[in-house]
Amino acid sequence: MNKVHTRTVRGLAVAAAGLLAVTTACSQRGEGQGGTAESGPCQGQQTTGITDTSMKLGGIYPLSGPASAYGEIPKGVKAYFDYLNAEKGGLKGRKVEFIVRDDSYSPPKAVEEARRLVEQEQVFALFQTLGTPSTTATWDYTNQQKVPQVFVATGASKWGADKNHPWTIGWQPNYVSEARVYAKYLQEEKPGSTVAVLYQNDDFGKDLLDGFEKAIEGKDVKIIARQSYEVTDPSVQAQMRNLANSKADVFLNITTPKFGSQALAADDAITSWNPLHIVNNVAAAMSVLRPVGLKKVQGKLSSTYYKDPVDPQWADDPEMKLYKEKLAKYAPQADPEDQYHAFGWAVADSFAKAFAQAKCPTREGLRDAVRSMNNVKINMLLPGVTMQTGPDDGFPIESMQMMEFEGERWKRFGDVIDTRKEFGPLT
Repeated sequence: MNKVHTRTVRGLAVAAAGLLAVTTACSQRGEGQGGTAESGPCQGQQTTGITDTSMKLGGIYPLSGPASAYGEIPKGVKAYFDYLNAEKGGLKGRKVEFIVRDDSYSPPKAVEEARRLVEQEQVFALFQTLGTPSTTATWDYTNQQKVPQVFVATGASKWGADKNHPWTIGWQPNYVSEARVYAKYLQEEKPGSTVAVLYQNDDFGKDLLDGFEKAIEGKDVKIIARQSYEVTDPSVQAQMRNLANSKADVFLNITTPKFGSQALAADDAITSWNPLHIVNNVAAAMSVLRPVGLKKVQGKLSSTYYKDPVDPQWADDPEMKLYKEKLAKYAPQADPEDQYHAFGWAVADSFAKAFAQAKCPTREGLRDAVRSMNNVKINMLLPGVTMQTGPDDGFPIESMQMMEFEGERWKRFGDVIDTRKEFGPLT
């Protein structure tokens, strides 16, 4: 073999080896672009949207439309991630980019935004899609794409019970567990009571109502009136008048913020009806109560699972002090007393804690991590409330405490109720 031919063969061998190395590295990047090579047990898993130094997350919220009050939540989320990036070196060395899209609480729009985030922005995961209708519209797509849809901002019970959608998981207490807490309270404190219910005519409203109906089966509490509303309705005054005619002892208010304010105002205006008024958790924020007037919401009941930034009990709490300090620094226009900002901070911290225990920095690793949490403590949650999941338990938080509005804030009473222990697991 002559020298020229020998050099040619060696050159082809080197080129082939180089091509093999590139091909192997590319195969380890997973689907899509923007990934980083993984080896060992993580090899072949999806790393789209994440590198050794960055992570891209996408959130979908109603920044406009009938549920726009929830648009405050991503401000708390972003403040947490900005604090993490600037002062803690990011999340396990990765700077987090949080991209927020507006779906106006419209399911078709939510699908559009989910596709844009996954296919154009190429996010690592969807973190927080808000609303039961919007998340329902998107979870088939995200699970087909095998993209984590983590800690969705809705308490629908199906997020934890549906085994056909392993890439989607909730965070807050599910609506069935919340309904159980109200049923337990009424059975113990107001046996023999009659209940009138206002509920949003979608998966959200029906889920909580169905949970309440099942929780009072065989109990000395009875629903005697039901009225539904559509998210496109201008008001719920007509429904409130119909419910008032029932003369029920208890009014169960299953609404989103806009309609929660309307129902509270209407309840105050109907002087011929004075029921015990229970507001579901998602409409119990100060931003819902203040427009009504705090004098008009005295004695209303609800439930909670995280610390209220208005409550002076937490004034010296290290996590509350950190939250208020960093919110002022990274989201100076955000009101620290708005519970939705505290919610956003708490759920972002939950994401950080879950990812920190992921065995692989991959989509599969995140999916598995959020479904294998063992009493993970989140400092913004109430004492005694932790995140717990497992192979047959997709409900991270199932503990709540009753509260009553008194003076200028909510005041908790009774014990934290672990609905897993009190009522058994949801399936």
